[in-house]
Amino acid sequence: METLRSNEGFICDMDGVIYHGNQLLDGAKEFVDWLYRENKQFLFLTNASSRSPRELQKKLSRLGLEISEDHFYTSALATARFLQSQAPGCSAYVIGDHGLHNALYDCGITINDIDPDYVVVGETPDYCFEHITRAMNLVNKGAKLIATNSDLTGPVEGGFIPACRALVAPIEATTGKKAYYVGKPNPLMMRTGLQRLGVHSSEAVMIGDRMDTDIIAGIETGLDTVLVLSGVSTRETLNEFPYRPRLVLNGIGEIPD
Repeated sequence: METLRSNEGFICDMDGVIYHGNQLLDGAKEFVDWLYRENKQFLFLTNASSRSPRELQKKLSRLGLEISEDHFYTSALATARFLQSQAPGCSAYVIGDHGLHNALYDCGITINDIDPDYVVVGETPDYCFEHITRAMNLVNKGAKLIATNSDLTGPVEGGFIPACRALVAPIEATTGKKAYYVGKPNPLMMRTGLQRLGVHSSEAVMIGDRMDTDIIAGIETGLDTVLVLSGVSTRETLNEFPYRPRLVLNGIGEIPD
């Protein structure tokens, strides 16, 4: 049987790997306990942009997992850091929840719905026709289109919901402009994760539930790769992709074994 290599760093997706909605998945607590027991460096890296690391920490605490805030990194943080490095002091029209707004504010990016440098799109349940119309017109006037991640759907209890790329699609279609997607599988986010862990890519593993973001991100960044079948991708959909994870497990709880 194939096993994990002697990895020192673990980059792990959250939704579909650790929990579904507000339900902790089987084996998640055992996995986290194992990470601490074995003194592993680990980071929960999520494409979701709506919550801050502190909110994610509080959510897992309510679910029974005590993990410090510094173990979380989101696509909202990655997007804010990217814009700060590209255009310090820029402004943006933002479609997204408070996690994205707060991350941009902390990086000195101002909110502007008149003549922004960027239109930034993340997940939000408040998405509406007005958002599409304003974003379309601003992009047509020259604002550059940025998206926090390229996930088309996201898992929730009982099914799936539209994710960031589904919300960006109408803006791309009506302007003819393609968004720049910052989150996984963009290597920018993965390299930041490795820097935060302080480990080399050859000493780290990417654990995720999606072939099109998590696994391809790990492969292209040189990490060991593990697909868990507790989220989006299934054994049947594996054959749709020209690449494969090195390991396929039923859930995160099999890793300590």
